[in-house]
Amino acid sequence: MNYYIVIPAHNEQAFISLTLQSLSEQTLLPSKVVVVDDNSTDKTSEIVQEFASKFPFISLVKKTSEAIHLPGSKVIQAFHRGFEILDENYEVIVKLDADLILPNNYFETIMETFKSDSKIGMAGGFAYIEKSGDWILENLTDKDHIRGAFKAYRKECFLQIGNLKPAMGWDTVDELLCKFYDWKVVTNPSLKIKHLKPTGANYNKTARYKQGEAFYTLGYGFIITSIASAKLALLKKKPLLFFDYIKGYLKAKSAKKPLLVTEEQAKFIRNYRLKKMKEKLIK
Repeated sequence: MNYYIVIPAHNEQAFISLTLQSLSEQTLLPSKVVVVDDNSTDKTSEIVQEFASKFPFISLVKKTSEAIHLPGSKVIQAFHRGFEILDENYEVIVKLDADLILPNNYFETIMETFKSDSKIGMAGGFAYIEKSGDWILENLTDKDHIRGAFKAYRKECFLQIGNLKPAMGWDTVDELLCKFYDWKVVTNPSLKIKHLKPTGANYNKTARYKQGEAFYTLGYGFIITSIASAKLALLKKKPLLFFDYIKGYLKAKSAKKPLLVTEEQAKFIRNYRLKKMKEKLIK
């Protein structure tokens, strides 16, 4: 299958060469890789240009935006910039972070997954982080969720969900919309991706309320938001984050922030989330 990759990058000189090297060593090479340098002040662009001179499928696009890194909006706006310059001759589109090392068979396996079932809309592996010399699972989400760092979408699914939303929560709403439109989301535990920079490492302090805002814009409602906030705060081993998330939710509700989904989709999402929570309680 023909796949394109877009990599948003901001000051990634420490890691991006490792990511691009792992892409150049794939057993099934991408047709196109677009790296979007989003206002970097380091040597990110120079490194990408070096790879582009060796591998014709790699190209560089520059984008100017605010230097502040808030989760969701900045990275997806950069993704959109890269996606804009691509043609439509792809079967799978991939949003990839610039701080990953992928196993050599990663995309060959992902494409075989898509080929195996025409109803598979998204596919991906699992993120691992280094801790005390060992690579361990970056266990911030359920094992049926694909991390935003490496999302692969079948073209038809990607277009039906309406591209990616430039807001925190984009990598949850995409999967929920996949399910809303009756697509399958498939994860493969054998595909272990080295995530070189921990999630949220560059987030500004003002971002701490964004998670609660994201829960609101997903249409979760207060009860589901409370449960999801408690779970995420515990997974991050920072229980006090729970109060920041709830405050963010209430601020978004008070401001009547627009939802990322329609009312029909929000109702589906609430029912789906409650169903999943009940299933876990029964287990």
